[in-house]
Amino acid sequence: MRIQTSFLFDLDGTLVDSVYQHVLAWKEALDSEGIPLSVWRIHRKIGMSGGLFTNQLLRETHGEISAERGERLRHAHAAAYQRLRAQVCPLPGARELLDALTQAGTPWAVATSGRMETAALNLEALGIDPAKAVVVTRDDVKYAKPDPDLFIAAAERLGVSIEHTVVVGDSIWDMLAARRCRSLGVGLLSGGYGTEELERAGALRVYDDPADLLEHLDEVASRP
Repeated sequence: MRIQTSFLFDLDGTLVDSVYQHVLAWKEALDSEGIPLSVWRIHRKIGMSGGLFTNQLLRETHGEISAERGERLRHAHAAAYQRLRAQVCPLPGARELLDALTQAGTPWAVATSGRMETAALNLEALGIDPAKAVVVTRDDVKYAKPDPDLFIAAAERLGVSIEHTVVVGDSIWDMLAARRCRSLGVGLLSGGYGTEELERAGALRVYDDPADLLEHLDEVASRP
């Protein structure tokens, strides 16, 4: 019996060109709290859950870590990201890739470490209605990446076995989470991480962006 492959997609940097907008939004939020941190250090942590992200950043700067401060940072980041929404757009081939999977009858879902307050902007840019598609956000799970909860929840909502899924992401946090749930990890370079970094974190294949993945889809998907 042939087992069909299902796809679980990260959102920022994987389907939507939004990583650097998130970096700038976090920079603005951190500045508002008087937390000095270089932009490159922020970028290296994009893709983590927001709580783990802020904890690590505050640890690096030896700042005070409290629930109240974390919430202020989260809301400041969301507000700053809203102001940058006009810059957010689908990555090349993202819509075409999802359309091709849908037409082939291949199940797919979106699993993002972002909360719906920011993810909704990205989904809108992609033309994805979260009421009609399977979308799992940070609001839906206890732990986000690099924990595998988001991908496990997405597979459960699709009604498929996690071992028969392909996780597509742009960060090492996506690949680590994929390894932890025994999914096949496929990395994209469109979020700013390099090929070697993604491969060391567990990516079996690495492509430039969704358009490149679509062109080589037969390398990672089971044949119909």
